[in-house]
Amino acid sequence: MLSLRLAAPNTPLRSHHGAMPEPGPGQVLLRVRACGVCRTDLHVVDGDLPEAKPDLVPGHEIVGEVAACGAGVERFVPGARIGVPWLGWTCGQCGYCRAGRENLCDSARFTGYQLDGGYAEYAVADARYCFPLPERYDDLHAAPLLCAGLIGYRALRIAGDARRIGLYGFGAAAHLIAQLAVQQGREVYAFTRPGDVAAQAFARTLGCSYAGDSTAPPPQALDAALLFAPVGALIPQALQHVAKGGTVVCAGIHMSEIPSFPYAWLWGERRIVSVANLTRRDGEEFFAEAKRHPLQVHAVPYPLPAANQALHDLRGGRIQGAAVLLP
Repeated sequence: MLSLRLAAPNTPLRSHHGAMPEPGPGQVLLRVRACGVCRTDLHVVDGDLPEAKPDLVPGHEIVGEVAACGAGVERFVPGARIGVPWLGWTCGQCGYCRAGRENLCDSARFTGYQLDGGYAEYAVADARYCFPLPERYDDLHAAPLLCAGLIGYRALRIAGDARRIGLYGFGAAAHLIAQLAVQQGREVYAFTRPGDVAAQAFARTLGCSYAGDSTAPPPQALDAALLFAPVGALIPQALQHVAKGGTVVCAGIHMSEIPSFPYAWLWGERRIVSVANLTRRDGEEFFAEAKRHPLQVHAVPYPLPAANQALHDLRGGRIQGAAVLLP
């Protein structure tokens, strides 16, 4: 079996040919049909997220076909197409888990970080944390839904009933959630890297009312700003453009340091909140939405052995939409 593995942070992934994994109790063995390349993968590979599993197989946007089921698995059968997200396991016992906030479980393990992921021909996953996928999306276009879509959805949900929303960083997550927000009747403004006219034009094709540089003020005050770019300086930037009572939602798992800013920018019952991981409820709700509201998923395919090139292109901002590895 071919897999791409991370021997040490800040080193290229290396090809490895080895035995196929076997599913343990409660697990499924998947033949990987597609795996998205997420910005979180970059944070793992580049060492921004420490304590990754040794000799890690990255990848947490896995679309796979069930090849075998471990003992006790009744949810899925061989041949089923399912998806594997970032959240791969929780304890189920702590206060967070019992309260339905399993995304905050202190013992949680994550796919492509503490658990081997989908940059491989086969992968194993805990069946409890996998999702059936809407048939309308083929493998290539379903993969980005499993993190870009899910995290974008959670960020949008935390924004509440905000009607005018700004999206900072128009990549894989923003291009999906912009469409859902527009279909919900919200007004969406897209903010990109300065001078990225291609991304701005892309945002307009997806229904955004406005698209411009992240350093520029919006035409009108925002009810909420969703930050997908891992740039701490965008927090005070967005905060200045959020109306009283508005929210700045930080959707990344890693972000550069946040510069200080005047209290007056926060005053007026504005708030800053982070999004941490996802819950299975998020997945169930989002995939129901994606089934009802067709999303244009812009995916750029790469063969599995070209994983390092895909990461390089993502790092350099050269991918419009999402990169996806196809074994």
